[in-house]
Amino acid sequence: MLHTDDRNIAALAAAGEREAGPFAVALAGLVALAVAMGVGRFAFTPLLPMMLHDGSVSLAGGGWLATWNYIGYFAGALACLFIRPDAARMVRLGLALTVLLTFAMAAPGGMTAWSVWRGMAGIASALVMVYTAGWCLHRLAELGQPALAGLIFCGPGLGIVVTGVSAFGMVAAGWQANWGWLAFGALGLLLTALVWHVFTPEARAASEGARAAAPDSAPRLDGGTWALTFAYGLAGFGYIITATFLPVIARQAMPGSVWADLFWPVFGVGVTVGALLATRVGIAHDNRRLLVLTYAVQALGVAIAVVWPTVAGFALSSLLAGLPFTALVSFAMREARRLWGGQAARLMGLMTASYGLGQIAGPPLATALVARGGGFASSLSAAAGALVLGALIFACMLRVLPLPSAR
Repeated sequence: MLHTDDRNIAALAAAGEREAGPFAVALAGLVALAVAMGVGRFAFTPLLPMMLHDGSVSLAGGGWLATWNYIGYFAGALACLFIRPDAARMVRLGLALTVLLTFAMAAPGGMTAWSVWRGMAGIASALVMVYTAGWCLHRLAELGQPALAGLIFCGPGLGIVVTGVSAFGMVAAGWQANWGWLAFGALGLLLTALVWHVFTPEARAASEGARAAAPDSAPRLDGGTWALTFAYGLAGFGYIITATFLPVIARQAMPGSVWADLFWPVFGVGVTVGALLATRVGIAHDNRRLLVLTYAVQALGVAIAVVWPTVAGFALSSLLAGLPFTALVSFAMREARRLWGGQAARLMGLMTASYGLGQIAGPPLATALVARGGGFASSLSAAAGALVLGALIFACMLRVLPLPSAR
């Protein structure tokens, strides 16, 4: 009797997954990435100035907290290379951990505890990123709506806008940083509850059957996949200094300006608009050509903050740096799926690990150069240079590895 009940529950779960239409899948992916990235990872950026004001952390300490988060992101992405779990279960696990760890940042404990929580939050966000992208892209392809994938990647931008604007209001109201962490934990809990039912784990029999039907070995890592992976890592380094320190950079360049804390929400608006524009780009376009464009735009955005450190300059820099952020991710993940098809999640994991390595390098470099020279110009220039190099790699791939004529 128990065995029969288990089968009935599994069948109902599978039916629930099939009932989710393409827009429900895309919106669930959007919300999942808003929680994991906009809250779990990047709520730290607008809250860092509040933590500095409270005296709970120094700039160097804040840089190390960011680095621990990126180390966790790298570790989580690396784990995706070696495990083949049910994707929906991993999304649920990552979302639940993100909420718990956001609440944990409000608890007393100091740098030691915060470093652990930020590292674990990085692992959780990597799991959600990889498995949400893989699960949603696969489901949208099955449902005949692959172009909706760009909608999924609006999630981080919308999360950044909400947390950034909220933090601006918190500063105006005189909130302490731990109150902000509590508020963002509650927001993450609400959003997770809204999409929990969409990420329905597969029935055991269907899951095992799919694994049995899959080839035992992954496609080969050839020159094209390694170039894609390396260039994607450069994108991780290229954006992370801006994404970690933008409010701090703006406050340093314009002391006392009321605008300093609003550039981060502008970055989020750029992320959202860029992701929406990506939904208008048909899948027939060569992803590498699109990546050349997005890398170049983001390099320009990062560089503007160096040469034009004014209100207008920071606003334009934030917008241009944000526009390609998740559009770039969307095109890169699409390219991974083109190359490895149904086994793309493993390549996505490798790419995300490379991205994570780029992120790890950014904050320590920035804080070291600030300590030496007093400003962020050198580290931002290095970030812009990395993005230019990534654009050049994809430009070379277009010439050396042309797509088949059928494409």
